Amino acid sequence: MKVSDRTINLLKNYANINQSIEFREGNILKTVSPLNTILASVETEEVFPRTFPIYELSRFLGTLDLFNNPELDFTDNGVSITDDKHEATYRYCGSSSMFQTPPDKDITFPEPEVEFRLTHDVFKKTINAANILGLPEVVVEGDGTEIRLLVSDTGNVSSDNFSTGVGPTDKTFRMIFKTENLNKIMEGAYDVALSSKRISRFLRTTDTLKYYIALEQNSSFEG
Repeated sequence: MKVSDRTINLLKNYANINQSIEFREGNILKTVSPLNTILASVETEEVFPRTFPIYELSRFLGTLDLFNNPELDFTDNGVSITDDKHEATYRYCGSSSMFQTPPDKDITFPEPEVEFRLTHDVFKKTINAANILGLPEVVVEGDGTEIRLLVSDTGNVSSDNFSTGVGPTDKTFRMIFKTENLNKIMEGAYDVALSSKRISRFLRTTDTLKYYIALEQNSSFEG
């Protein structure tokens, strides 16, 4: 089988979440961060014929980059990679028990209290602002009238900040993300859902890619 450029780009993103991955038989590609703070899932156009673990995903992707339009054959012990001039065998790691893997079942996401559309432009500017200002958190705030995205340091009342309005609300809340977690999401527009149970869901509007991201303990929802 061949692996599309889209899937390669998704795997490059997954390598930022967890250096290791268990490919599972079928067309659902999942990964989870070592501390279980981020879980990602997407449908691929490829159907993987078997389940197999890769310990260094970036190294595997680098091997694929050595080939021109590579053909992959998944054997019992490794992936056979060939093109019209080259061939290689990339061995699976011993066991997926060597790293954190996603649960077999899909997450049952609770009924969200807050939902909004996060445009590509706002998302990119927010993350850029957090990185430029060196701020550790992105806060989604509602004051009963408006939802705003705020980059800040919630532990420092004199922190620099940058904020953007993203929509109306009749609720009051303060949901807090670590900047480092949002840095690991692929660029794009997302439908965002936030739960008072301190979990969020980001659904990319252009495909099936979704992320579940933990909210910080000091998040609050008043209703």
